[in-house]
Amino acid sequence: MDVLREMERRPGIGVSRADGELLRRLVEENKVQHAVEIGTYRGYSGIWTALGLQTTGGRLTTFDIDRRVAEEARAAFERAGVSGQITQVIGDAHAEIAQLPDGIDFAFIDADKEGYLDYLQKLLPKMKVGGLILAHNVRYPEPDAAFMRAIRTDPRLQTTFANMNGAGMSVSRKLR
Repeated sequence: MDVLREMERRPGIGVSRADGELLRRLVEENKVQHAVEIGTYRGYSGIWTALGLQTTGGRLTTFDIDRRVAEEARAAFERAGVSGQITQVIGDAHAEIAQLPDGIDFAFIDADKEGYLDYLQKLLPKMKVGGLILAHNVRYPEPDAAFMRAIRTDPRLQTTFANMNGAGMSVSRKLR
């Protein structure tokens, strides 16, 4: 928690504390074993996810295209004592997702907003039934309309929204 508080004092952590707490709570409540994060950034949301995974015994695979911020995240994971639960992939997640095994039960998307629909389409077949796909920034900045339509109308998904007083999060459960 000290590392999280330290990160919160600096600008640019990616998600709010409320969003981080939501990630942790959903990981714990859903007994997540394999979590995926698209957009590691500085590691703040990854630490929250990993804290939940400490309870469930699960692991996180996190992707970022920017080597510099990925290294910053790696250092934060080490300081927070969660690096042993996390596999970092530095590269274009649009391509790298294909390497993931099936059986993902939790995914958090917080990367290039225009790429959300592509991430969703690539992750959905790899998700377990009952798995969760969360997306950040579904209120602010302006979300991708095609992604928003997909999470609302795809019959394989049941979607709700959380923390809409901030950037907003969608929470979609895979039904089938």
